[in-house]
Formats: sequence, structure tokens, C-alpha cells
Amino acid sequence: MSTELSIKNYYTLCMLACGTMGSAVLSGVLDSLSTGATAASGIPIPGKFVACVKRQESADRITTTYAGKVEVALHQHAQAVASADVVILGCKPQLCEEILSGKGMKEALSGKLLISVLAGTTIKQIQDIVGPDTIVVRAMPNTPCKIRQGMTVISFPTPASPSSSTVSLLPLTPAPSLKPTIQWIFSQIGRAVFLEEKHLDACTALSGSGPAFACVMLEAMTDGGVMMGLPFAVAQELAAQTMQGAARMVLEGNHPAQIRNSVSTPGGCTIGGLLVMEDGKIRSTIARSIQEATNIASSLGNKK
Repeated sequence: MSTELSIKNYYTLCMLACGTMGSAVLSGVLDSLSTGATAASGIPIPGKFVACVKRQESADRITTTYAGKVEVALHQHAQAVASADVVILGCKPQLCEEILSGKGMKEALSGKLLISVLAGTTIKQIQDIVGPDTIVVRAMPNTPCKIRQGMTVISFPTPASPSSSTVSLLPLTPAPSLKPTIQWIFSQIGRAVFLEEKHLDACTALSGSGPAFACVMLEAMTDGGVMMGLPFAVAQELAAQTMQGAARMVLEGNHPAQIRNSVSTPGGCTIGGLLVMEDGKIRSTIARSIQEATNIASSLGNKK
């Protein structure tokens, strides 16, 4: 497979099937650019955006949402992809083969970088459809990308490594690897890390489905506050800010157990509440939720 790819300093980014996740990525990147984000030296940034959709309602939504900043391709997907440099595939997993096998799509993708954000669909499955002339990379972002607080896990194909897949940036030299180019896109919408593809199903469950799991906890905490007499809006704000604050402490290097222990004074209210949570087997329930979501994620790419 050819690993050389020519991307202009200000390249065209195409969202092939601009669904929920594709829209989250698009919104985050556009918002970042609108606030003056720039790339590091030698790394290109998108200068034009195209969104491929199948329905007029979707086209109208994108036109309205992005106020003309995104060119809409209704049905003319192959032509839009052909005009792009980097393509992000954001359809439902079961529609992957249908979209990538469309008339002229294989030729349109030739020599392009295709970043798939599809859950459960492997690089090999996509590569088998588009052929060896397209560089396929997987990324698993999550919904908080919409507010630039996302978590994205990126995987390169094996045995190829990021250092062996280079991007020719004319007239910029020397040519950097694909890794910082892709990382720049997803770093504009939150955090981005690289992992082997074998871990992506677990990442899909943990960070992809994670916001839903976290919101169940948030709702439960809010309900508890309301039950004890707090106004709903106040209870929800307290719960949300508390979860955000605790998470930021962890991201800054504090271990969760350290935070928990610092709040749990002998005979206090916190330890009493924690014992009730343990009675409800909350740890195993949440961990098993991640396990089940991982198992389902691994099968998504096989559903037609």
C-alpha cells in the first residue's frame, strides 16, 4: 500500500455521511478555528469543509447550523470526496459497505486519507472495500467533542506505524508523519491518544458510551438532591459541577481513591453514602456495563 499522501497546507476536509459523531467532529473543529486555533509549524489545518448527506432535511440542517461555512453535497458523494484531501467516514456501521462501494467512490478515495469513526468496523474491513490505494485510519471520538471536551482514541493500521506513513506538505519541508496531522484534528475537540486497534472496542464502550453512563449517575445524584428538598435546577447544577470537578482533579494527576479517601472522614456522611453504594454493587454494575458495551461494539461492524 502506498503510504505517501499529498495534503496542501490548507486542505479540504470532507465528512462522508455527516451523522451524530461526524457532526460532533465538524462542530468542534469549526468552533476551534473560529476562536483562532492554528496548527503547529509544519502541520496543515483544514481550510474548506464539505459534508455529504443523503436527505434534503440533513442538507438544510447543515446549511443552517454552520451558516454557510460547510459546503453540502447532496447525493454527489463521490464528486465531493474526489475534491477533498482528508475524508472522515461518519455513517452507521451497517451502512459502511453501501457507502464505500458506491459508484466512483473507490476511485475518488484513491490516494486519500480516510479516517473512520465507525464503532466496531475494523481497518481491514474498510481496507478490503476501498482497496490498497487509500490510507485508512480509525478514530473513536465521543459526543463531548461538540463542546471541545471530547476524548478520541486513534489507531493506525498494522504493521504500518505512524512514522512510516508520511504526508507531503508542499511547500513545507520536511514532511511530517500522518500522526500529528490527524492528532491536530482531534486535539481541537478535546484530548486525543493513540492505541492499537485491538483496544478500540473497549474505548468505544468506555469513552464513546461513557457520557450516557455518566449521565445516569448525574441524574441519580440530582434525584437524590431533589428528594432531600433541593430545587431541581440547583440539584442538577451541583451534581454536574461536582462530577466535572472530580474528573478534572483526576486528569491533573490525583488518584480517584485519593480523592474519595480525602472526603471520607470517620463516622461522616460520605462513608455512609459510600456503603449504600457498595450495597447496591455499583462498582461491578458499572464495570459490567463497560464489558457488555464492549461486546456489542465488537459486533457492530458485522451487522448488515
